[in-house]
Amino acid sequence: MISITQLAADKVKQIAQAEGLVGQGLRLRVIGGGCAGFQYDLYFEDSPTDLDERFESNGVALFVDPLSFQYLDGTVIDFVEGVNGTGFKFGNPNISGTCGCHSSYRS
Repeated sequence: MISITQLAADKVKQIAQAEGLVGQGLRLRVIGGGCAGFQYDLYFEDSPTDLDERFESNGVALFVDPLSFQYLDGTVIDFVEGVNGTGFKFGNPNISGTCGCHSSYRS
């Protein structure tokens, strides 16, 4: 299961409203790259594919492809604002380490 905190869900809804994307789900995937090997990718999408894992958390539909799901199961998405930056933060129990900037990870 993958979930999103209320704070992150509110931010997703705010972005969807501002961009005219209300009613779309949030696609979460893992892609190769970054200094540690993998990085997260988030974007809005109209509907899931037949193969996707589908979740609903705090009013946000989440779509995850099967390959990404194996790396993301148990992840909690949060939104943080602070002196070190503002953005979505991934609490992923499956990672073995991150890079110095925390924008990519290794599994």
